[in-house]
Amino acid sequence: MRTILMRFYVFSITGGNSQMSDSVSTATVPADEGKKLAGNGILWLFAIGQLGWSMLSGIISNWLVYYYQPGESLLSQGQQLFITQGAVFVGLTVIGLITASGRIFDAFTDPWIASKSDRCRHRLGRRVPFLRYAPIPFGAATVLIFISPVGEVSWVNNLFLLVMVLCFYLAMTCYCTPYNALIPELGRTQKQRINVSTFISTTYFFGTAFAYLVPNIAAVFAPDFGITNAFRLTIGILAVVAVVCMLVPSFAINEHEYAVTTPSETPTFKSLVKTFRNHEFRTFVGSDVLYWIALTMFQTGLPFYITELMGLSDSMTFPLFALMTILSFAFYLPVNVLAKRLGKKKLVVFAFFFFTLAFAITTCVGWFGVPGVAWGVIVAVLASIPMAILGIIPQAVVADIAEADAIQTGEKREGMFYAARTFAFKLGQSLAMLLFTSIALIGSGGMGYRLTAVFAAVFCLLGAIVFTRYHEDKIMGIISENFRERTNR
Repeated sequence: MRTILMRFYVFSITGGNSQMSDSVSTATVPADEGKKLAGNGILWLFAIGQLGWSMLSGIISNWLVYYYQPGESLLSQGQQLFITQGAVFVGLTVIGLITASGRIFDAFTDPWIASKSDRCRHRLGRRVPFLRYAPIPFGAATVLIFISPVGEVSWVNNLFLLVMVLCFYLAMTCYCTPYNALIPELGRTQKQRINVSTFISTTYFFGTAFAYLVPNIAAVFAPDFGITNAFRLTIGILAVVAVVCMLVPSFAINEHEYAVTTPSETPTFKSLVKTFRNHEFRTFVGSDVLYWIALTMFQTGLPFYITELMGLSDSMTFPLFALMTILSFAFYLPVNVLAKRLGKKKLVVFAFFFFTLAFAITTCVGWFGVPGVAWGVIVAVLASIPMAILGIIPQAVVADIAEADAIQTGEKREGMFYAARTFAFKLGQSLAMLLFTSIALIGSGGMGYRLTAVFAAVFCLLGAIVFTRYHEDKIMGIISENFRERTNR
């Protein structure tokens, strides 16, 4: 059964080209001769790192706005206000400006850290030193974001939150950018690549699920500590767990055994320019930016959709996400069967359209006399299908583009490719946070929250249209031809 599944994975990554699939799936010699091929045990140890950082990222993505710009549901539980509320500048909110500033700062530090990693000469390698030293600051910043120096609304809290958000995103960049750069280095064959993409998508879902547990765990502590301190205590506990998980790859994996650790000599800006000169990469990034605008607006809005529109407790966030995740896993095998027949590109476009449908339906939750729980189940079921597709394929697409570029240019810049991707989509996330926090204030009776779902649907639809211009056959043709040349030597 395991062999069959792996064949499905190989077919998905090769885009359904049967001739290409046969040549790639039988590859045993990696592009970097002399290095070990990482087995599934090593890839799972690597994936544990994603469990940790996705937990911290999920806490900020899901609960930062909910905590600092609370709706009526959370206020009724005794949640305090710490930062300036309402629009303060051309319809923009303080929390929106802070979160957007953090994302913009994060976007511009990505290429810098990527270049530092690509050019690193540390005894542990190019990536592992960052994975070892970044987790503790990453976890500490996550906790401090939810601790305000002043116990009431104050400009001091505004400033402190801004500083902590910037620290959080810098620490996240220091970990995630080198971490992502290891994906094509550990997954040097197509089979490995789809395996590592599948493994990290699995741990990503679990990490995000743990993040959704914040209100459930906080409810246990709330009677003794109050809802505000209960949130803080919960986040502190999860942060410790996350830090331990993030440290696992740095101590369990010897980078020198599996990856080329020769530093790049290309300066940061020049490397970034070279990366964006790749036409297929620009197309992918364009669609990715639009998708992440949509997803960030939806993800930020989910607690509000559940509490303000569906009329449910915020503790329902976790079971609904768990349902979505379980169903997504169930679709993994069908996704790989369809990828074999339709190709990776077509499947991603389909996922975009399906997410658009899920976002559009979210605008109607709470209407037509349908119970809130039923609405939650409908949205979870619809979202699970594109989650299964987009949880695996996009990371592998970047790895394919990076490999094809290395073949053509002779320079390995995996870190910069992943950094350039995150540079772009984080700018999109910045826009999403500004839009969400401002649009949410429009109208009354939850109308603003409904409008955020409308915007999410529109951006996702645009992402689908852009991705139709990605030339998958060209990229896979370069990889396949290089493989044939190496095997014929």
